[in-house]
Amino acid sequence: MSIKRLQRMWTIQRVARRYALYEFIGKPPSKPDPRPRGERLRLALQELGPIFVKLGQALSTRPDVLPPDIAIELSLLQDRVPPFSGDEARRIVEQALGKPIDELFNEFDSTPLASASIAQVHTARLKPTGPKDPGFEVIVKVLRPGIEKTIHDDVQLMYLLADLAERFNASARRVRPRAIVAEYEKIVFDELDLMREAGNAAQLRRNWLGSELIYHPAVFFDYTRANVLVMERIRGISIRELDRLRAMGVDFKVLGERGVEIFFKQTFRDNFFHADMHPGNIFVDASNVKNPSYIAVDFGIVGQLSVQDQRYLAENLLAFFNRDYRRVAELHLESEWVPSETRLEDFEAAIRTVCEPIFQKPLSEISFGVFLLRLFQVARRFNYQVQPQLVLLQKTLLNIEGLGRQLYPELDLWKTAKPILEDWMRSRMGPSRFISQARRDIPALAESLPLLVQQLTRSFERGEGFDGRLRHSIDKLRDDLRQQRSSQRRTLIGAALIVSAAVLWAFDGVRPELVAGAPIASWVLGAIGIALWWKKPRDKR
Repeated sequence: MSIKRLQRMWTIQRVARRYALYEFIGKPPSKPDPRPRGERLRLALQELGPIFVKLGQALSTRPDVLPPDIAIELSLLQDRVPPFSGDEARRIVEQALGKPIDELFNEFDSTPLASASIAQVHTARLKPTGPKDPGFEVIVKVLRPGIEKTIHDDVQLMYLLADLAERFNASARRVRPRAIVAEYEKIVFDELDLMREAGNAAQLRRNWLGSELIYHPAVFFDYTRANVLVMERIRGISIRELDRLRAMGVDFKVLGERGVEIFFKQTFRDNFFHADMHPGNIFVDASNVKNPSYIAVDFGIVGQLSVQDQRYLAENLLAFFNRDYRRVAELHLESEWVPSETRLEDFEAAIRTVCEPIFQKPLSEISFGVFLLRLFQVARRFNYQVQPQLVLLQKTLLNIEGLGRQLYPELDLWKTAKPILEDWMRSRMGPSRFISQARRDIPALAESLPLLVQQLTRSFERGEGFDGRLRHSIDKLRDDLRQQRSSQRRTLIGAALIVSAAVLWAFDGVRPELVAGAPIASWVLGAIGIALWWKKPRDKR
């Protein structure tokens, strides 16, 4: 173990002790701290840095799971991390874009609008393009200086902890903590590339342009680099300002249902979903309080699934709400996520044991996210292998559900999700899917067919059709047939000689004067016949 890792582990222990966090695992602190536990946890995560801040952000979206005092405190981590110097931000922007701030922007506010774990945001105004153009209002997102090294060190520590868990804990090996860390590492380092975030924002904007459900701001790529992002400034009300939205008369039922619809359409219709939907990244356009819509920001983390994962998720949710537990079990076996020797009936019974209590609640209280978590928990008993590619989606689903229920406690997620899932299943399995697939494949096949025929012809001419395997098989079959015919001839001749020997022997006993030397001939013919007949089984292949 390197000295840096030892120092980091010591730092974590020191911070936990300073903020008396051991009480969370039932151990009384050696020195009581009068501050509320939520505040102490928030301050500890903030001091430990970006990776731990993001952990707090994820937890803050679940007020239905966390005690209210902790959830409220952790929500302060979402955009209230202490900022770095505004002068440093100006220097980074100028270095990245190669021009002084005054040549790039008509206005630039050195005081950040918001400060988060990875970057901070400044407001600005672009240079006007004409006499009547006041300049476009934008935000300038600037990556924190030195953040790459900080995150790299923390991720390496997470790898160390994962290695120790896999080495000394058999249950942990089934969860594959190292694979989960690797997936998280990719997500975090992708978030450090603001050019990637710009591409994500542009894709989401294109997918939802013109929709009344959600709006995504425009990106100014000419002003965007790996550590600087410039995009349209949006005007909205933070989703955290529930009292303000409630006082305005915003329809929370519509808002909650639209959040669920957006998530499922992003996941299944587009296969491109915003995977960091904590309240700090969500705003509301309340210009029409009866028909409110969302405005999304911060597109550093997005998710995509393979077709197999989409099908697995859709069929699992449909089977769950139809109480078809056998199908849920079959899906795990078909996906090879549990060993093939798993007894289907036992797995089905275990799933039923977990799922049936969920249905004792009203439909409006049933949680997709909790269902998936419990399903994976019971599957671990059957050596289920955690799929890292689904971890991000599970987190996002839990976030969306937590937000939806916070807005409208009676929200019926199934009512919104079921039509979307069923439409997606029909689109994947219906005739139109096969027709569209054929339309895509036929031109490529038609273009490559002449070349394929030409290559096959040349291969056969050289005796190398299908890498020579077909010609080899034909030659082997020809040899087998030739050998079989030869063996059959020997068998027939041998049998005829044996019969002839028997006839000569019989005539010698009845009329010896008719066949001279019959005894000797019969013995010779019989020996030859037996020899030929006996050779046949040995030659048969």
